[in-house]
Amino acid sequence: MSYKHLVEVIKDNTKKYTTKEAIFYKDVASKEWIGISWNNFLEQIQNVSKALLHYGIKEQDNIGIFAQNMTEWIIADIGIMGVRAVTVPIYATNSTKETTYIVDDAEISVLFVGDQEEFDKAEEIYKDNKYLKLIIALTTTVDLRNHKNAVHFTDFINAEFPKSIESELEKRHNEHQLEDLASIIYTSGTTGEPKGVILDHNNFAASLKAHEDELDINENDVSLSFLPLSHIYERSWVFFCIQSGIQVYFNQNPKEIADVLKEVKPTLMCTVPRIFEKIFSAIQEKRKEASPNKMKLASWALGIGNAYNNKYKRLGKKVPFLIKMKFKIADKLVLSKLREVFGGRIKFMPCGGAPLAEDMVSFFHSFGLNIKCGYGLTETTATVSLFGETHFEFNSAGKPIQGTDIKIGDNDEILVKGPGVMRGYYKKPKETAEVFEDGWFKTGDAGKIDAHGNLVITDRIKDLMKTSGGKYIAPQKLEMALVGDSFIEQIAVIGDQQKYVTALAVPSFENIIKYAEEHKISFKDIEELINNNQIKDLFEKRFEELQKEFSKFEKIKKFTLLPKEFSIEAGEITATLKLKRKVIQKKYKELIDKMYAD
Repeated sequence: MSYKHLVEVIKDNTKKYTTKEAIFYKDVASKEWIGISWNNFLEQIQNVSKALLHYGIKEQDNIGIFAQNMTEWIIADIGIMGVRAVTVPIYATNSTKETTYIVDDAEISVLFVGDQEEFDKAEEIYKDNKYLKLIIALTTTVDLRNHKNAVHFTDFINAEFPKSIESELEKRHNEHQLEDLASIIYTSGTTGEPKGVILDHNNFAASLKAHEDELDINENDVSLSFLPLSHIYERSWVFFCIQSGIQVYFNQNPKEIADVLKEVKPTLMCTVPRIFEKIFSAIQEKRKEASPNKMKLASWALGIGNAYNNKYKRLGKKVPFLIKMKFKIADKLVLSKLREVFGGRIKFMPCGGAPLAEDMVSFFHSFGLNIKCGYGLTETTATVSLFGETHFEFNSAGKPIQGTDIKIGDNDEILVKGPGVMRGYYKKPKETAEVFEDGWFKTGDAGKIDAHGNLVITDRIKDLMKTSGGKYIAPQKLEMALVGDSFIEQIAVIGDQQKYVTALAVPSFENIIKYAEEHKISFKDIEELINNNQIKDLFEKRFEELQKEFSKFEKIKKFTLLPKEFSIEAGEITATLKLKRKVIQKKYKELIDKMYAD
């Protein structure tokens, strides 16, 4: 199969779309969305390439991007690729120590940074680093503090370049190959030291082509980007949108996502389960507060939506006339209002990074929100499998994308083979050899393939816990059953080599405060509230109810409520909001030990 280099695709699309807006950013002062045309997009990309050439960047040099989402991020990324160099994304939330590790391991000489915080960390690293030579601030508000080897992005790309740079850029473009390295992406490391995943242009091109064949999209679609571009999931999705001529809006502030959805009204958006878990909890809470008549209407409408969308449309069956008529009424009165939370125009929303509970997937589909659950890893250039248009199962991660094969190996491990699979881990031949078996990539995830060919994920093999009594616990399964509750914000199950299962739970502070007010519970702060016996009793009852389908040995026997959320900044969760279990167990060791003290 013939694939195209991304830089080539952008040149072709610029000829096709010219003045049409390609990407958008929100102006801080006016709060207006500003579009960048295809012509301007390509011009800025080429200016980045010229500036890098002028600086002396050679083919396959590693260049870092240490920033939050913004249009400049993707412009810098493709500009790097334009000179056959290699992009090394670094999470904006990384500490100085974590960033230093990547700069040293990848021998990064040029580092693009986002805001002042990232610049300050980069400046600290620069002081005694033998590799880092130039820091480029993507935002003009960054104070460079007269740093002799720091420059603003606009000054860097708008400098005067000798004419020879043009011909050198043309030469690099003509010589580029799909076998060139495109990116080294350091896994966030839920366990151990981060590893640099080596992806070439062939990996990206093959993945983009497979998505093109699988997904029903067109150039009139609009995508909202809010997950970190440093992660393969969002970045490869943005590449796919750019290749397909889909307009992309870059949201810089994740806290504003609810308002931005209403402003942009996207038709497409990459998501992670945590978004749906929060919205599901909020909807359940509102239903409790509704009048009996409104509750009755909502239940009826969702019942009709479930029949229409889940029992007929999902299975490719003809919808009976009566259900069709009822659905029109239910949609007008209730279901369309639920979709308005996401802007009202969603065609589908890819969802990955972790499993989403079956009942939640079914619930959102019942009111017409097409969540496309899938499975993938950095090592597979994101997507391995995803929901099709019909005949998907809610408890699954869909079927393999075109060109990718899946099989189940020892210990139920999911093995993958296909053009999206990485070359290996950067400078780590031993670790690379360990994850390949007869040409198959060993994912480290346990799963099965059902009778219809759908991939069903069980858990991370490394996350599976064995109690001291020899019983195996799948923590994700238990956590998924609990986080849908309106009183539970986050939960980490503990139990490996222990006599019973315990948990660290983060309450929904908004809802427990409301509960305390309703039940006349006085408290001076959150710490006092979570230690109140009435609140503890509430959670005892919630856990008992939510775990009734689990075996006795799987159930949480004791729990501790925490006064603040697990966060990316504290290193407790990854950028896709997965728990870093080792970090959590180490940080909260004292609290965990108390739960096991007789």
